[in-house]
Amino acid sequence: MISSEEKKVGQEIESLLRTDRLPHVWCPGCGIGIALGALLRAMVRVGLDFDKTVMVSGIGCTGRAAGYVYLDSFHTTHGRAIPFAVGLKLARPDLNVIVFSGDGDLFAIGGNHILHAARRNHDMLVVCVNNYNYGMTGGQHGPTTPSGAFTSTTPYGNPERPMNLPHLMISLNAPFVARWTVAHPRRLMRSFEKALQRKGFRFIEVISICPTEFGRKNKMRDPLQYLMSIKENSVVKHDASFEEMEIRPNKPIVVGDFRDVKVEESYEDVYYKIIRRFEDA
Repeated sequence: MISSEEKKVGQEIESLLRTDRLPHVWCPGCGIGIALGALLRAMVRVGLDFDKTVMVSGIGCTGRAAGYVYLDSFHTTHGRAIPFAVGLKLARPDLNVIVFSGDGDLFAIGGNHILHAARRNHDMLVVCVNNYNYGMTGGQHGPTTPSGAFTSTTPYGNPERPMNLPHLMISLNAPFVARWTVAHPRRLMRSFEKALQRKGFRFIEVISICPTEFGRKNKMRDPLQYLMSIKENSVVKHDASFEEMEIRPNKPIVVGDFRDVKVEESYEDVYYKIIRRFEDA
């Protein structure tokens, strides 16, 4: 039985979607819709002011999400979602800025930008939907592809080690860092709720499924089988070590809210303090 509160949340979520642009371009079984749905539900539940909320995305499958939401949104150039978001936040520090993009866009071509945004502690939430490959352009391997995985550019197995995204963000002192999967939608939603109510640079990695490209090449073509495999091979450990956060062959995916430190000031707070000091001089 659906409660009246849940019905109200559902109606508000529907009002946030550009239904005139549906059906979407994502493949059947894609996990991006689950991630986006969890974020929109969290936004409604925390009472975010949608008139002061902006979603920014880059290029790729996940990058298309900004075009499906009834918010002020920016579908930017490849790898440049973070610089657009930084510019928005500096010009309008009153805005809630959310970056919603993919692993390739944020950590390959856009890798340098996210390092410095985290280091500076810009006040924004960055959601990285990680499906282990470049799904839109043919399923090539990327910086987060697991070792040994098969892709269109690693037909005999990926020889590289994947980037440990939570470890990297924590090492740059990001105050909120988490990882969940699309097989944990309610836990993911609650993590979004926390992050939306924090200040400073917040980063959530969402392990997603890509049955059409990555799944097909790695014997997980069936979306339900793929989803259940992720759920069965995940372990919740909020106090995980950096080594445990690493995604390795034949090891469980460790998920959780890894870091949650409240900060009093973001980069924008410090920046505008400097400006006011010179204006008053």
